[in-house]
Formats: sequence, structure tokens, C-alpha cells
Amino acid sequence: QVQLVESGGGLVQPGGSLRLSCVASGDFFRINAMAWYRQAPGKQRELVAAITSGGGTNYADSVKGRFTISRDNAKNTVYLQMNSLAPEDTAVYYCNAAAVSRWRNEYDYWGQGTQVTVSS
Repeated sequence: QVQLVESGGGLVQPGGSLRLSCVASGDFFRINAMAWYRQAPGKQRELVAAITSGGGTNYADSVKGRFTISRDNAKNTVYLQMNSLAPEDTAVYYCNAAAVSRWRNEYDYWGQGTQVTVSS
């Protein structure tokens, strides 16, 4: 079993910045890809950014140039640096991780979510 714990959400003014963190813990062999998703009220959950264990990244078009995903494999942690935040970035942000068990099976895990609100 793997637990993902997010932190760093909050209220920020338009144009401001926030940094989200997500730590993976539990019984696993390795963490493969990690990602951040978000879900705004009345909308479907969408991919924000993803990063492979080797550092390859991809971003939603709406956040390119403003958000940066990174990870520390030694700490099993993924980060999302969010700059130039806009009201449309308001959502619950979820951490996602693909974890390989000791028996070499891969499973998908989700964090509990952290609220990001961009408002003046």
C-alpha cells in the first residue's frame, strides 16, 4: 500500500505563486511516473503535469510556461511550482503516482487533494 500526502495549497492573489509537494510513503519497490491533476467545481479532473522517473515531463497547454513539475527520487517526492496564477487555476490539486510493488506489479495511487484558490 502506498500513501500520497500533498501539501502547499492555499489562497493566493492573481499573479502569485505557490509550490505544491507530494510525498509517497509505504511499501513499494519503486515509484515510476508521478503527476499532478486538478479538478475545478463542475468540471472533470484534468492532467496538469507529469514526470517520469527519469525526469521527462509533459504539461497541459494551459499551464505551459507557468508551472514546473520536478521530483526528488531519493525522497519519493514530486513538486509543482505554480507561477503567474490566475483565477482559472482554482481547483483541488491531486497527486498521482504509479508505484511498483515488491512483486513488480504497478498500481496507481492518488492523494487526498489540496485546495488552490486564486482570488483577489
